[in-house]
Amino acid sequence: MELRALLLLPLCFPARTDYQQQKAWCRVRDGQCEPLAETTKPAQYSYRNTATKGKLTILDDGLYRTVSITMTNLQTEDSGTYSCAYLSDSSQYIPLWTISLIVFKALQAQPPDAEKRQAEGSTLSIQCPYTAWTDYQQQKAWCRVRDGQCEPLAETTKPAGYPYRNTATKGKLTILDDGLYSTVSITMTNLQTEDSGTYSCAYLSDSSWYIPLRTISLIVFKALQAQPPDAEERQAEGSTLSIQCPYTAWTDYQQQKAWCRVRDGQCEPLAETTKPAGYPYRNTATKGKVTILDDRQYRTVYITMTSLQAEDSGTYYCAYRSDSSQYIPLWTISLIVFKALQAQPPDAEERQAEGSTLSIRCPYTARTDYQQQKAWCRVRDGQCEPLAETTKPAGYPYRNTATKGKVTILDDRQYRTVSITMTSLQAEDSGTYSCAYRHNSYWYIPLWTISLIVFKELQTWERDTLSVQCPYSGLVYGMGTKVWCRREGQTACKTVARSDYPSTRHNSQALQDRTLIQDDTQKRTVNITMQKMQAQDSGMYWCALYRGRELIRIMDFQLSVSKTSAGTPLSGTASTSLTTLSVTAPPPSSNVHTFNILSGVLSILFILALTSSVTLCVRQHKQLKRRGNRQAEDTYDKPEDIAQLDSTERMESPKDDGEDLKYVTLNYKSRLSDEDPLYCNVERSQAHRKPEDENVEYAIVALKQLPTSEKG
Repeated sequence: MELRALLLLPLCFPARTDYQQQKAWCRVRDGQCEPLAETTKPAQYSYRNTATKGKLTILDDGLYRTVSITMTNLQTEDSGTYSCAYLSDSSQYIPLWTISLIVFKALQAQPPDAEKRQAEGSTLSIQCPYTAWTDYQQQKAWCRVRDGQCEPLAETTKPAGYPYRNTATKGKLTILDDGLYSTVSITMTNLQTEDSGTYSCAYLSDSSWYIPLRTISLIVFKALQAQPPDAEERQAEGSTLSIQCPYTAWTDYQQQKAWCRVRDGQCEPLAETTKPAGYPYRNTATKGKVTILDDRQYRTVYITMTSLQAEDSGTYYCAYRSDSSQYIPLWTISLIVFKALQAQPPDAEERQAEGSTLSIRCPYTARTDYQQQKAWCRVRDGQCEPLAETTKPAGYPYRNTATKGKVTILDDRQYRTVSITMTSLQAEDSGTYSCAYRHNSYWYIPLWTISLIVFKELQTWERDTLSVQCPYSGLVYGMGTKVWCRREGQTACKTVARSDYPSTRHNSQALQDRTLIQDDTQKRTVNITMQKMQAQDSGMYWCALYRGRELIRIMDFQLSVSKTSAGTPLSGTASTSLTTLSVTAPPPSSNVHTFNILSGVLSILFILALTSSVTLCVRQHKQLKRRGNRQAEDTYDKPEDIAQLDSTERMESPKDDGEDLKYVTLNYKSRLSDEDPLYCNVERSQAHRKPEDENVEYAIVALKQLPTSEKG
């Protein structure tokens, strides 16, 4: 809400000849008078000359030698320097009176001039200077700002003279208006957290409005350990911490500054400046590995801590020493000094199936982190190997995205969050990863570290046999005992089989006695066989290496064993391999119902096919039997010679269709060797005597005459 005000300025000019000149109201820009309104040339003495232009009215009262200015509907853009002037004979504007006009918005729209942080029970002391020439004539007040309105907590009386010290006290508040030094001093004692809020030094205008001189945001906090840090700083061992603590309160530059470590809510100063002797002045102090610099010209305290160690982790703050010798914090940080990356335990563990997508978020709260490049690192040997990295941010707020391969990183600096997406995960992606930001020294500082476990999924049925292959690297896992274990809890893993102690009790129902393990060192593969699978065998398994007393995981598996439903045929051996992650067992228990339905349908189709086959066989058998009976009744001419069997004869059907005779064409080509037997159907009278050099056997074949009813 903009302030709409009326400016009334009665201005006097003592020069005797001024009344004869034209008067003007000028805005001063670059030392030049820009007339906004101007009177005409006065015609006689004791004459009121008026001119209006826009929201400006100027009145030249020659009788009282006064120029009155009225500006209506003031806006913030009207702020500036103005002059009441007269036009000289040389056509120059000669100023009579100059003012600095400040048009302000409603109080709640004004940002505070300073922030004051005070501990409970402490005393607030501030000074509000005023430089406008007429302010000393006004009453002064200390207001609490609520809903843009000034609620006066203490107020001076109307000053009676100048210079004059005007004091008022109300409750725990004291206000002093020193007209000699044009300063209002405020003192609030015994501060409590409910005193936190926005306050203004103000003066009461002629229109009974409270015009703010200085506005502050007051924060009253409890014991220091109850305060959340303003920022978090993460530093590697051996690095250097460099931070800046700005201060904007008017009197802070006169105080000693300190760098404190907070223990039990108390400030333990590690380094402290001396009492400043002048202004502007750079005040420096060094103690041990801490250097503090108070640059009062830029109102900033610079802190440097070198050679950081893990034991330096804790809460610190920049502070200034108040008049009551209390350390008042300016800026509080939580410092975390970490060792090499491999020595850090992960903040979380992420378990994902092969082929799935990993999505995580890494928040960051440090004040300057949004300005840094962000990266997604794989941690190997304590070093960050960046897989994807954002570019240098160009503005704020800004969403910065980068994609490399199957990794996408998004830095949302508005919400101070890094989002990571890894698609199509594989078992070899298992490892330790960190969200990190790039430090000014080009180190990667971790924000969040996870242990990623990508496991294979195995599915089989009860009573089946499962075979698992677990390849390993010869350099890392070549030597040592290989183990197949079942995970219990978050970190424990119960050994099921060991390569150096194979099981010999194969008839037992215990899982250990149904599991075989073999370490093929030439192929660098661990082969695991689990027999007679049971539903209770489901769970998470590790293929691991025993190194000392520590288990080092090679690969993770998620095993699901489904119960076999009634009527479902058992499958053969179930197996899996590293490359295909396939299990040739039937589908999991969630598909048993569907499998039973398909089995029933296939059974019905099989019965129908079998019935059809039997029917066709019976019909074919009858046709063959009928054809044989007909051939028995066929008549053939007697062959003149046995050799005729090597030729082809064609027999014509008789012209009399009534005769039950059939004539066929016999096409026979012999491909017999000398040793193959030859058969011929001849009558007994035609049989030759058996020569000694011929291998000929004779037999009599008699045909039984069938009844006429059974013919064709």
